[in-house]
Amino acid sequence: MKIRLISLITLAAFTLGGVTGCGTIPKEHEGTAKGAGYGGAAGALAGALLAGEGSRTKGAVLGGLAGALIGGVIGNYTIDKKLTAEETAAKYNVQPSSGTMVRLENVTTTPSSVNPGDRVEVQTTYALLTPSTTEQVGLTESVEIYHGGELVGNPEAMVTHSGGTYTFTIPIVLPKDAKAGSYRVISTVKTATAKDSRETSFTVR
Repeated sequence: MKIRLISLITLAAFTLGGVTGCGTIPKEHEGTAKGAGYGGAAGALAGALLAGEGSRTKGAVLGGLAGALIGGVIGNYTIDKKLTAEETAAKYNVQPSSGTMVRLENVTTTPSSVNPGDRVEVQTTYALLTPSTTEQVGLTESVEIYHGGELVGNPEAMVTHSGGTYTFTIPIVLPKDAKAGSYRVISTVKTATAKDSRETSFTVR
């Protein structure tokens, strides 16, 4: 089950202390947008384009690119459900009394070595374990990208899911003048009571 949420988003630059070229946010989404930017201090909003009426409950992509990735583009966010709630619970052998849990299974960047101007996809697979197979849980799926210790990207999506195993993908087209070197990527999925993170990296030649 693939849900295509967002058309191509061109994101303006941001600084950690403020906003440059901020996108226009519909009034009904202002509360969500104010929380954009995983980690608070690094949460300046570079640009936001939220999902339409039909997919709003599925998530909204917020955040942006800065520093070494200024001028890059974040593409279509997609999410696939890989296993049902029952299959996921059986895989982890958990009981309903365990409460809501999140387990990140895998984070990859494809390809892992790119040239400036190329496209790289950050893909995260995680398990959401819930006390009831029909319970709906609000989650934040976020990706932080660092270069030389500086936060240069922080796209995130706010979604609502029942239990199961999911894979979300966030593609990024690098600017043609992207700085060479290693980029650290931290993917995090969190609910109100549970959180898990994993990291990977990619290299710009």
